[in-house]
Amino acid sequence: MAANVAAFRAVLSRHRLAGQIFYAHKANRSSALVREIAATDAGVDVASLAELQHALGSGLVPERIMATGPKNSDFLWLAARTGVMVSVDSVSELVELAALVTDRALPRVRVLVRLSGFASASAQVRSRRSRFGVSAAAVGQVLDVLGKHVDALDLVGVAFHLDTIELPEKIVALEGCLGALDECRRRGLRPWSVDIGGGFGVDYLADGAQWERYTSALTEAVLGKRAPLTWNGHSYGLRAEGGVVRGSLNLYPAHRPVSGAAYLDRLLRSTAPDQRRPLGGLLLDNMYELHVEPGRALLDQCGLVLATVLEVRDEDNGDTIVRLDCNARDVSTEEHGVLMDPVVVHRTAPAGAGPVGAYLFGNLCLEADLITRRKVFLPTRPHIGDLLAFVNTAGYLMDFSATQALRQPIGRKAALYRDGGAWRWCLDEQYWPVRHGPEAA
Repeated sequence: MAANVAAFRAVLSRHRLAGQIFYAHKANRSSALVREIAATDAGVDVASLAELQHALGSGLVPERIMATGPKNSDFLWLAARTGVMVSVDSVSELVELAALVTDRALPRVRVLVRLSGFASASAQVRSRRSRFGVSAAAVGQVLDVLGKHVDALDLVGVAFHLDTIELPEKIVALEGCLGALDECRRRGLRPWSVDIGGGFGVDYLADGAQWERYTSALTEAVLGKRAPLTWNGHSYGLRAEGGVVRGSLNLYPAHRPVSGAAYLDRLLRSTAPDQRRPLGGLLLDNMYELHVEPGRALLDQCGLVLATVLEVRDEDNGDTIVRLDCNARDVSTEEHGVLMDPVVVHRTAPAGAGPVGAYLFGNLCLEADLITRRKVFLPTRPHIGDLLAFVNTAGYLMDFSATQALRQPIGRKAALYRDGGAWRWCLDEQYWPVRHGPEAA
């Protein structure tokens, strides 16, 4: 995690930009991860009252915390009372925050205004509609409110967070934010930062050719040109019509060679369609700081979910079924469209157990409880009592959707850390860098 923070920091340095890296707390509930971030120079982006309390209790000072997302009154009060930066999601939220600060005689609160709905005539690109943020075309309404509450609110900049990995949309959004800041300055305000949210991505699969082969085979299976690769004909958004494949593949692009910090570098090197200059240069010329909120990207190569094999059976049609002691919400790779094969961890030597293609089922009494809707090709056949290890799952895939359905317990978290030349572990909530982490080694 610290190496990922350093990679993002290096990109900012290469472009000679100041700014902060805020870890998106919602990507994982772990205490150890937040405490480890507190031991770096990064901050935390919190999206709920409980996350804010968690960050404050994990060693983060208010200056390193950003409050984002829709907020209730309790969340707004604690954010204002402690002095964290607030990324405001709507005009009504801005008004409520101003009233709270005024009525309680609190110090001025630093605010960012989250914008959405950007458009560019030059690039003929429009960002898709979002239920979050104020329309970029309505930024004047926001500035009117700020002008009425200068004693309560301190505008430090504008922000966006797009639910997309498409670079053209983010280019237009960043240039749109620069235009909004120009309007702020015309109104006599002095903002100094832009927050571009997250969405930098992870390269889950190193072999791009393997990804192409699999998606091509999946297309052939939808057309009936090869044996099925999914349970009950699930097609991940594809369909066959008259011998032609229609629809779009609803999967996370597992092979993303330009992801994480490299994606940020690509964005800053991209040319703004209207001003026809690199975005990084425009930020530098205006002396604006750049804030980012990576979640998945800061957790790349973190996280491991272990599931015990409860049953292995061969069906009459030749399919092999492996039932695990977890459910699809405990390792929600399918829900997020991420295809990763687990590693088989045998309890004893796998005598004569060759490769096998299998469907992975969960432990709930639901037809929909499939750990994978696709057939997974394992290098060795698992047996009852073996473990399947799902790797690189810390970013949204291990507990973002986990529930206690049917009173089944949620998997316990353990923090693994280096102690000299050995790996050691403790329960997640017991981890503190000063006792267990690199500083103690």
